[in-house]
Amino acid sequence: MGTAERREASEEGVAITTQERVSYRPLWVEEPARRRRLPDPVRTAAVRAVLIASVTLLQAMVAFLCTLAESWLAFPMVISSVVSTVVATWSVLDVWVTRQVWNQRNGVVSAPSSTARSLRRERRRARRQARAMERAQERIRRQGGTGQLSHS
Repeated sequence: MGTAERREASEEGVAITTQERVSYRPLWVEEPARRRRLPDPVRTAAVRAVLIASVTLLQAMVAFLCTLAESWLAFPMVISSVVSTVVATWSVLDVWVTRQVWNQRNGVVSAPSSTARSLRRERRRARRQARAMERAQERIRRQGGTGQLSHS
């Protein structure tokens, strides 16, 4: 292989590498989460509730199929489905209660609405103006004036 052939081969390799770099783009772009992650106790209760609800649905389906097949298992499956439904309801309530308790113990990050923010700004502005007026009155009193015009 001569020098010219080697140069052409290396230029082709560079061209292919450049094309690969240009056409490469990641499969996905990570974006910041829109909502904060659930606290651990609440997430645990939620996972438990989902698992119990899925088992309940499975039991209800088996009970239905056993009823269609006129199997002796139909009656026990229906009873267990009813009990499972009660447990699933309790587990969903458990998620709600756990969330409330967590919020009470650890506080919630409040994001005031724009109306609340504007009301607070107006109150602050009024307080500043009232203080400025008090300072002005105090300054007049200190200077010995009685607050009346000098030619009265």
